[in-house]
Amino acid sequence: MSESGTPVEIVSDPVGRIVGGRAEVRDDEWGEVSAVIRLDERFEPDALAGLDSFSHVEVVYHFDRVPVEKVETGARHPRGNTDWPLVGIFAQRGKNRPNRLGVSRCRLLRVDGLDVHVQGLDAVDGTPVLDIKPYMAEFGPRGTTSQPEWATEIMREYY
Repeated sequence: MSESGTPVEIVSDPVGRIVGGRAEVRDDEWGEVSAVIRLDERFEPDALAGLDSFSHVEVVYHFDRVPVEKVETGARHPRGNTDWPLVGIFAQRGKNRPNRLGVSRCRLLRVDGLDVHVQGLDAVDGTPVLDIKPYMAEFGPRGTTSQPEWATEIMREYY
């Protein structure tokens, strides 16, 4: 919403799509999954020049398989597990987010033309990619981080 309370429309065209990797959405064991981020034809290979000197990339993508009616705006138990606390959608990283945006850091294996080969990207074949950024340590958190035990538990088998 703008300052006047009017909704603001934001349009973002995908820069490419995920090719390969997993075909189905599943919550865990992403660490060994390899896939390709294929940029679309409006780009030239020089759009990726220098990316191969980084070990990891951050990828912003759209959870396009989440139906709008499944979007969560309040609190829920992560993964529907009532052993974990009821927490707001912005206190978890579930895919049923209001804007259905995913952000992931993954290992960069190589760049080949318009193809960015990665490992550990938690997005499935065909997923629209909105942006790719090199991961720089300086953009990581400063100081000590903390998280609740349920978050550690949920991530135990994720990668």
